[in-house]
Amino acid sequence: MNNKAIKFIVIAVAILIVIVGAFSGGFLAGNAFSAITGEGNLLPTTAASSNSATEEQAATTGEAALATSQEDTTKLFSPFWETWDIVHEIYVDQPVDDVSMMRGAIQGMLQSLGDKHTSYMDPDELRQANISLEGEYEGIGAWVDITGDYLVVISPMPDSPAEKAGLKPDDLVVGIDGEDMTGLDGNIVLNKILGPAGTEVVLTIKREGVEEPFDVAITRAKIIVPSVTAEMLENNIAYIQISSFGETTGQDVKMKLKELMANDPAGLILDLRYNGGGLLTTAQEVASQFLSEDVIMYEEFGDGTLNELTAEGVGLARNIPLVVLVNDGTASASEIVAGAIQDYGRGKLVGIQTYGKGSVQNWIDLKDDQGAIRVTIARWLTPLKRQINEVGLTPDVIVEITEEDVTNDRDPQLEKAIELLMQQ
Repeated sequence: MNNKAIKFIVIAVAILIVIVGAFSGGFLAGNAFSAITGEGNLLPTTAASSNSATEEQAATTGEAALATSQEDTTKLFSPFWETWDIVHEIYVDQPVDDVSMMRGAIQGMLQSLGDKHTSYMDPDELRQANISLEGEYEGIGAWVDITGDYLVVISPMPDSPAEKAGLKPDDLVVGIDGEDMTGLDGNIVLNKILGPAGTEVVLTIKREGVEEPFDVAITRAKIIVPSVTAEMLENNIAYIQISSFGETTGQDVKMKLKELMANDPAGLILDLRYNGGGLLTTAQEVASQFLSEDVIMYEEFGDGTLNELTAEGVGLARNIPLVVLVNDGTASASEIVAGAIQDYGRGKLVGIQTYGKGSVQNWIDLKDDQGAIRVTIARWLTPLKRQINEVGLTPDVIVEITEEDVTNDRDPQLEKAIELLMQQ
């Protein structure tokens, strides 16, 4: 890739980041314009041109503004290209990797925003990021946060190697196979954890309340990413667990609810524990099954405007007594559903404080398979306009699970949910 092509990509991405914040969540920013030309010009998606003098004047004004913007951008990036040229001329190890420098520039640009959820992924990292929504991969089976100083476990997947090895929410991965992970990008750390089924990886874990880091050996497996499970419990109580909000989760929930409701249950338990989130549209689909009220959540944009997401269709479980199980692995899309249910008094939340991930990101694929950027475009609020980001949801009934409970295979949170439904 030559220098001119590299310059075009970097400038195009810079313009894209400025533009993306102006459009509402749920749409790729690429839908907002038709193309970027080879010279970095933005082509508007307008109707056919008119011959009127007013429209000609507007077009002339627009062209002038665009030219000014290009001049400003060129001046702004002057130190960047000066540095680029210096590296190519005098850096000791030649030739330098232009693609790596370009990708590093994008990473640095997004990191400068100070938002851990706005980031760049190269093509390999992007493919891995989509795994949890596509259904299967090979690894240890855990939802993780790669945006901090260390990779953080959000929650292990049920019955996964990670869960069986004893990983817990908020565990920090500080080493892998004896190698220190300090200072490494979270995507790199994640790639080291993933690997062929049947192979072993040793994670060095730092856990709050444990004085020294310790090693955990985990045998990788083929992970079928769980989405929805359901069963009838004693006392005619229906139970449905949603482990992630993937592309098919909405339909899976409908199917399971139809099976459960055919038993005319006395109450329903919705288990969102260790649900690390997923697609916003899926959260809307799922919440619509339990709520008849219009607003499920608000998206709050940088200019203060609010966008409403409302319940859709005819929900299958809008009247049945309901209890929702949550914990510190309940994050993002699952907090949207739980928060709406709590705000409307539709059901009680039982468990412990949730994770607190309350922002909305758009994924924008870069051209020519150059990866993608993830940009925070809004924060979400509950129907009562509560802020969840970095705060989480406080359950109506706080119930913790102790080490003794785990040893004795007890689930006091589930027991409390059944108790509450029986009282109703």
